[in-house]
Amino acid sequence: MSYRTVVMYMEIGCFVVCVCGWILVCSTMPTEIWTWSEVDSIVLTTSNYFSNLWKDCISDSTGVSDCKGIPSMLALNWDIHMCRALIIISIILAFFGSILVLVGMKCTKIGGSEIANARVTFAGGMNYLIGGMSAMVAFSYYGNKIRAEFQDPNFKPQRFEIGVGVFIGWGGSTLLVVGGLILSIFAGNEGCHSSPKRFPEYQYRDPYTIVPTKKSIASSARTGSSGSQKSRSSRVSSVSRDAGSTETTGSYI
Repeated sequence: MSYRTVVMYMEIGCFVVCVCGWILVCSTMPTEIWTWSEVDSIVLTTSNYFSNLWKDCISDSTGVSDCKGIPSMLALNWDIHMCRALIIISIILAFFGSILVLVGMKCTKIGGSEIANARVTFAGGMNYLIGGMSAMVAFSYYGNKIRAEFQDPNFKPQRFEIGVGVFIGWGGSTLLVVGGLILSIFAGNEGCHSSPKRFPEYQYRDPYTIVPTKKSIASSARTGSSGSQKSRSSRVSSVSRDAGSTETTGSYI
């Protein structure tokens, strides 16, 4: 199996993993049970309180539940706004990452050259990675806040526990981070280090070459001058021989 085939199957697997993570993160938005608390002091009935970033709900053992949206946006704490913003940013980045990876994968053959496709895939992988990290920060902060309030002995209001929505968010953000990291590594290695060379490669000298010294230069100059003198003398002798032959031929005539 060639390297290109291995990378192609790796891209398909990471794309499926990241899409599954994106779907899980999106499913946490309508999930109502981010925090929950059970109160069994009421006679014959048990009340369950649960909430998420957008609304508070209550249900009893008879199956009747009622939810109420948060009435004021500005009255919320800054941490709730931060978690909302990070999760929405994560969903948007993962959506655009899916489009970029779908265009840049080797099996789709939508883009141009191999280097251009690798760079598009690298951009999609980075979107997945940043989106997964944003969602991970939001879910981790929210879960840590619930844990700190539950374990604080001086916390007077009703104590809540971590609900299923936070665990789903942790799983989805982990899939986004892992898939985006693998895509970024492989696509970046292929697309960012395969650019054409603008300058010729420097040719290093052979460490075992002999550097001519002054004596060798002088001897080579002497041999060159002696060789030139010999060639001149041979030329003069040949000319004199030709002149003598012409004189002898003239005398016989």
